[in-house]
Amino acid sequence: MSDKSITNTTEQNAPETREETRSNERYLRPAVDIIEKEDCLIIIADLPGVGKENLEIGIDKGILTIQGQVKPAVQGNEVYREFQLMSYYRQFQLPEAIDQEKVRAEFINGVLTLRLCKAEAAKPRRIEVQVA
Repeated sequence: MSDKSITNTTEQNAPETREETRSNERYLRPAVDIIEKEDCLIIIADLPGVGKENLEIGIDKGILTIQGQVKPAVQGNEVYREFQLMSYYRQFQLPEAIDQEKVRAEFINGVLTLRLCKAEAAKPRRIEVQVA
């Protein structure tokens, strides 16, 4: 966990095709902040337009997957469009030091906050020196 660059900093928010499932749907990578504290990693992801009921978060084989489906808010015929809402998809390889049973998620106003607690063995600790 000493490596500060968990993700590639040259990533762009360009739509991508999900190769893992060979889906034809295109996705955006949500912007994230990753903060490391002594006892946990915190991932904050911006997912505008996603409702709590359309958000899926999972961990499988050490890979964290965040997927959010965007549903159009307004129905009708399009006259003009400058942007298109797209669904979000992002994956992270988790370090072995994360206790997957203690992962917590909070979703408020389109902002997802994941708290990934470190396993007890991975937490730094101070060793007292005994005088003989």
